[in-house]
Amino acid sequence: MLDLNGATILLTGGTGSFGNAFIDRVVRCWPDAVVRVYSRDELKQSQLRARYGDSQLRFLIGDVRDRARMSRAAEGCDVIVHAAAMKQVEACEYNPFEAVRTNVLGAQHVVDSAIDARVPKVVALSTDKAVNPVNLYGATKLCQEKIFVQGNAYAAQRHTRLACVRYGNVVGSRGSVVPVFREQLARNGRITITDERMTRFWITLPQAVDLVLHALEHMEGGEVFVPKIPSMRVTDLADAIAPGVPRDVIGIRPGEKLHEILVTVDEARHTIDTGEVFVVLPEHPWWDEMGSGIVGKPLRDGFSYASDTNDWWLTVDELRGMLPAA
Repeated sequence: MLDLNGATILLTGGTGSFGNAFIDRVVRCWPDAVVRVYSRDELKQSQLRARYGDSQLRFLIGDVRDRARMSRAAEGCDVIVHAAAMKQVEACEYNPFEAVRTNVLGAQHVVDSAIDARVPKVVALSTDKAVNPVNLYGATKLCQEKIFVQGNAYAAQRHTRLACVRYGNVVGSRGSVVPVFREQLARNGRITITDERMTRFWITLPQAVDLVLHALEHMEGGEVFVPKIPSMRVTDLADAIAPGVPRDVIGIRPGEKLHEILVTVDEARHTIDTGEVFVVLPEHPWWDEMGSGIVGKPLRDGFSYASDTNDWWLTVDELRGMLPAA
């Protein structure tokens, strides 16, 4: 059982939606843990300080682009959770150099700093958009995954282990469609849908935190942990948020998919089903001849995990019950 009491945790992107949920869990469950909240946003850090105080949180202004600051922040840590990223598809497309600096070079800085500071466990957050990416955001997150998985080769003395978690759209996060629908509804009494055929994987913030904690408990180094989560149809989400409201179908946007994938057919050949999650094992395992301590069943030939072929679907009522308060 994972016990973070007494641990010092560095949380990059600590003022984001995931960061807030992760901090709340740590404060509630491990009163002797300390979280170093690392982010660029001093306003959101002051809001966190007002909510939680200074007894368990340390507030570090910094950017993952800054290698020296990352190194200083990582000193003395037991765990790093890397949640910092540029996440908006349109912003990444319009500012590609900035997306690379944050999502790719920033990932390298986290890995380098962790290895140099001999941090035992490091987990990075990834996304279904990193799988067969069609936009720059997804491509940079794919690079991040590769950097973390292959980064275990640089930690040759086994003092640092690195892994990733990969999941779908987060219910009610600042970048999700839920606040967009609500804003449109309040502004003009209508909502826009890009394509009525669209499906997405759906996960709550507490489930995302659960996945990271699961990875920290079970990782050997080099894995990508993928949750078993439901799919939803965008039309059902619209019915859950705004039943009977007029909709405008505006067409799929550049860099957007109709459906998302969490495990490809090719990845499935080195993926196991542990019952709770799928674990994509590294093709070049970093553990010794004893093998991985993760136990699971191989996936059937030709298996893929996609939002449109998933066997678990959320109904309108289930979606409505998951939505955060307006």
